Amino acid sequence: MIKLAIFDCDGTLVDSGATIHRALDTALTAHGLTCPPPEIAKRVIGLSLVEAMEQLVPEGDHHLLAETYKEAFFAMRGAGEVEEPLYDGILDLLGALEAGGWLLGVATGKSDRGLRHVLDYHGLEKMFVTLHTADRHPSKPDPSMALAAMADVGAEPEHTVLIGDTAYDMAMARGANMGAIGAGWGYHDHHELEQAGAHHVADHAREVMDAAQRWIAR
Repeated sequence: MIKLAIFDCDGTLVDSGATIHRALDTALTAHGLTCPPPEIAKRVIGLSLVEAMEQLVPEGDHHLLAETYKEAFFAMRGAGEVEEPLYDGILDLLGALEAGGWLLGVATGKSDRGLRHVLDYHGLEKMFVTLHTADRHPSKPDPSMALAAMADVGAEPEHTVLIGDTAYDMAMARGANMGAIGAGWGYHDHHELEQAGAHHVADHAREVMDAAQRWIAR
């Protein structure tokens, strides 16, 4: 039996909200627009960039705004101003899953380049056997990334869980018929995760292993 645990990145593996908001403010200001406060902006973290801009600025040029955001973010990275710390307990969770025979993957609204930066910086690049990003897939909640990750390793939905912090993640997991575990430490609240179909919402990373085991043993 192949067991697969797929992780979202922003808001699940790393806390990148403050950096994302700074880049968003730079991008919107460059086009004469006002950036929404962090509590509003974080609502779209997890979506692909164009879809996020569509929600934040309905009347804007969404593709142009997305490109300006990318430029702002990469400029911040070049200046050493990007902060994407791992959440408490994530390293222990990844190690426990590996030790328990789980394969690990990522499905994220980040770009390939952005995800590689995160994994390389934290020394995690060798832990994940399947990586899927917004560069090659439609935005969440479309299940494309989750389905591709299962296909990569030959896993079945009943032996696969997705761990994510947004309603988009939970809807993606349910669309792929896999276990949906909410990361309650991220950017959407428990109620939203449950409403979107989470089978379990974890308050801390240490709860995820038990939830994953319950999914495959149900």
